[in-house]
Amino acid sequence: MLHLAAQIDEAVTHVRGHWDHSPRVGIILGSGLGGLSEEIADAVTIPYEAIPHFPRSTSAGHSGQLVCGRLEGVEVLAMEGRFHAYEGYTHQQLTFPVRIMKAMGAELLIVSNACGGMNPHYRAGDIMVIDDHINLLGDNPLIGINDDALGPRFPDMSAPYTPELIDQALAIARREDFVAHRGVYVAVTGPNLETRAEYRFLRTIGADVVGMSTVPEVIVAVHAGMRVLGLSIVTDMCLPDALEAATVEHILATAAAAEPKLRAIVRGTVAAEAR
Repeated sequence: MLHLAAQIDEAVTHVRGHWDHSPRVGIILGSGLGGLSEEIADAVTIPYEAIPHFPRSTSAGHSGQLVCGRLEGVEVLAMEGRFHAYEGYTHQQLTFPVRIMKAMGAELLIVSNACGGMNPHYRAGDIMVIDDHINLLGDNPLIGINDDALGPRFPDMSAPYTPELIDQALAIARREDFVAHRGVYVAVTGPNLETRAEYRFLRTIGADVVGMSTVPEVIVAVHAGMRVLGLSIVTDMCLPDALEAATVEHILATAAAAEPKLRAIVRGTVAAEAR
């Protein structure tokens, strides 16, 4: 990790050349969830390819740009599209934007994703507020010589998702009258979806939903001392005994249809930061 400091400085200098503000909140918008960026006021948009050391987003449903501006009166830095290990990036590369958010001033990370639901009480289109996660990606963005200026060697992960933010998100869902669960997210590498036997295994070890992202970003956010809120949209049901073939088109359509629910939680969470 010792090489990251210089790269972070270069990237921050470039972003500040376009938008010289200090964000209070960093937001990562997952598959099909980029609509929230349209609500960011006085937006300055920077393509990922223009930012030094930023990876390129290659996945469907990921626009690949940094959107800087104000949401609910709060300065925010939003990623419209993220990176995944299955695209060939190292975990340090795919979490690099979180380092930029922190270096520019963000103390809160809101991370979202589209996921497969394995809890039989869930339905496609539901929101799950992430309470905890399981890392089955086979890697970790903190591997290597630690840079103490970025965070501690052994960050505590007893509560990676801030309990107060979880409660607040669930309260917003109740107020807005839509279903929101509290559960466990498991990350796997992909890019293929899982087999019936794998879904049974993942459910057995305690996961409610499965996806291919989020966990590395949260690990880096915790390492950097940020508070974290994680939000998942269940886009398809992964019940082994009633499994139907899933398509990217269906997943993105379900995510887009449920996106207003996620938008309500994000807006409510950011608004609370303004108080």
